[in-house]
Amino acid sequence: MSETHHPVAHYDIAIVGGGLMGAALALLFCKTLPGRRVLLLEQQALEAVADHVLAQPNFDARSTALAPTSVATLRRLGVWPALATHATAIRRVQVSDRGHLGWVRLDTDNNHGDPLGFVVENRALGRALIDALLACPGLHIEAPVCVKRVRPAQGKTFVETAETQFSAELVVIADGADSPLRHGLGIGESNKDYRQSAVIANVRHEEPHQGVAFERFTHHGPLAFLPLGGAEGRISAVVWTWPAEQAEQAMSLNDEAFLARLQSEFGYRLGRLRQVGVRQSYPLRLCLAREQVRSGVVLMGNAAHFLHPVAGQGYNLALRDGLRLAEVLQEAGNGNLGELSLLQEYERRQANDQRNTVRLSDGFNELFRADQLPLILLRNLGMIGVEWSSVIRNAFIRQLSGRGDRRANPWVGNQRIN
Repeated sequence: MSETHHPVAHYDIAIVGGGLMGAALALLFCKTLPGRRVLLLEQQALEAVADHVLAQPNFDARSTALAPTSVATLRRLGVWPALATHATAIRRVQVSDRGHLGWVRLDTDNNHGDPLGFVVENRALGRALIDALLACPGLHIEAPVCVKRVRPAQGKTFVETAETQFSAELVVIADGADSPLRHGLGIGESNKDYRQSAVIANVRHEEPHQGVAFERFTHHGPLAFLPLGGAEGRISAVVWTWPAEQAEQAMSLNDEAFLARLQSEFGYRLGRLRQVGVRQSYPLRLCLAREQVRSGVVLMGNAAHFLHPVAGQGYNLALRDGLRLAEVLQEAGNGNLGELSLLQEYERRQANDQRNTVRLSDGFNELFRADQLPLILLRNLGMIGVEWSSVIRNAFIRQLSGRGDRRANPWVGNQRIN
């Protein structure tokens, strides 16, 4: 019996993967490459992305910390107005080392009067991205859909689902840290198991946070409080790193015992901790793909690099990767977007930013979890250096804000964000 061949729909760019990363990349390429046909293959229904599956109503809503360059990108994408009312400006960051003298304070005066970042509810971010995507000409969305395989052949890259297949000049794979599609292409990864888990929850506290984010290094691991609900808000998103063997214990504590333990580690900077929401936990590791580009294929987001959350850099780095790739693809004009030399140029231009960001998140965690006296002295001297040296402090802020690479992306430049 003869096999039936269905015509294959062809696109310039296909983004495979989903959630907040896939939606942002699809919108970015639509906006920066007008006239190019873009396909988004989203594994969830669009309503699930818009409402974000990790988000829960009211007190338990999950959030993301956005660096200034990410806010500039979202502003240029036209989604920031819908996000602004859900965003809390970070006007000060306080870093401290429990039981030691080192501490750092960063505020808007160190950033030309601008916020050091914003904390945005994931649900609001997902809704704004999907609304913008649905109004974007030249974009085709397939959702929900399960991609089985990505297969380069005949000068194109084919994307196969259970029902059909598509082809594209360039396929962007953004299907997460454990990326089945990366494995299917035979691309390995280097893994560093931190033997830690992050416990995340929202916490209500007695005093308003006034837009202050706290990073407290404890003997368990880094402990971050990120402000929510505007400057007068009394809720913060907490990310608390625990040794892997103790994280289950932290999750099993009742609310009263958990808050007492958290209060002991954090102190009374926000007064008494009153209430904790639903807790979630996930293991932490550093995962770096051994290849990020091949002819017709590029890995992005957690599929390319999965980082420790200590400096809040994962989503922000992925957006900067997208910006850099869009910059290089713009230069291709009407050429083939999957040309290997073009993708290697993207990799070359973005290498410093990726390398420095990985070093920042990995180094922070390793240095501040160490309990050897020489390393304790080293980290406290480093914190004193950041506090008292404007040169060191400015370099530190540039990296955290996404401006560590002095080569500004022409699409967003070095915009100031109010």
